[in-house]
Amino acid sequence: MRGRTVRRRLGDPLFRFLSLVFALSVIGIAVTIAVILYRDSALARAAFGWNFLWTSTWDPVALRFGALPFVYGTLASTTIAIAIALPLGLGAAICLAELMPRRLADPLTFLIELLVAVPSVVYGLVAVFVLVPIMRDVQAVVQPVLGFIPLFGGPAYGVGLLTASIVLAVMIVPFIIAVSREVLLAVPQTQRDAALALGATRWETVRDVVVPYARSGILGSVFLALARALGETMAVTMVIGNRPEISASLFAPAYTMAAVLANEFTEATDAVYLAALVEIGLLLFAITLVVNGVARLLIARVGARVEVARA
Repeated sequence: MRGRTVRRRLGDPLFRFLSLVFALSVIGIAVTIAVILYRDSALARAAFGWNFLWTSTWDPVALRFGALPFVYGTLASTTIAIAIALPLGLGAAICLAELMPRRLADPLTFLIELLVAVPSVVYGLVAVFVLVPIMRDVQAVVQPVLGFIPLFGGPAYGVGLLTASIVLAVMIVPFIIAVSREVLLAVPQTQRDAALALGATRWETVRDVVVPYARSGILGSVFLALARALGETMAVTMVIGNRPEISASLFAPAYTMAAVLANEFTEATDAVYLAALVEIGLLLFAITLVVNGVARLLIARVGARVEVARA
């Protein structure tokens, strides 16, 4: 009896200690990654300084490196992918949560969630054999008409920024659909009933009641998809063209930070070259942390506003 009492007294402090250790271990892993990347990029930081962030030259032979084309490619492809995936994902989530009967919506949602488990290299292979020829034909049609606009100029390669963005959008849509649907289903039915009782249509109920109520969760799904898009490597590498240049055309080849690391890390025989690649990894790590931090602040602000509105 006494031994059981001692175990019960020790159980709660032990549980708190283990929980604290597990929580701090996550922070410790992140700090360790940052320290290692910062240490191993010392040669590049000493050689190029802050110019590494806003110069565009990437010449391994002359050992001149600038990360701006990779930052541009990463941010541009992610932004375009989110712009494509958000209306598709949110619309599909609303359909699955509000319009379809559950006996159809649940199996469809399960199938959509399975797409998350598909390896990115499979998306890349499908894009190479299906999307790239389609984009080449689209460019051949668009450029004679709109080629005078820089956004649509350039030769019809098929691979390029827009192609990679479409692949990214396809890859992140399941995240937005799955999370947004669960958030929409969590909205109390009384909110819908009250709006319908006041004479609102089904569309007005979804637009003015359900979506605003679930806004913070929907934003969470978007930023979860954003985090996936920022770090995607293989599928993007296979269709973006891998050219370290900044172009105004959506059809022009580009390069991302993850892609250059995958392509050139094994070829980096010079210490400065290797340090430059590590610094790109450090930069990608920093951008991911900043984006996720801003996301958390935005979600917290939106959540606070929703709580005030509910009160």
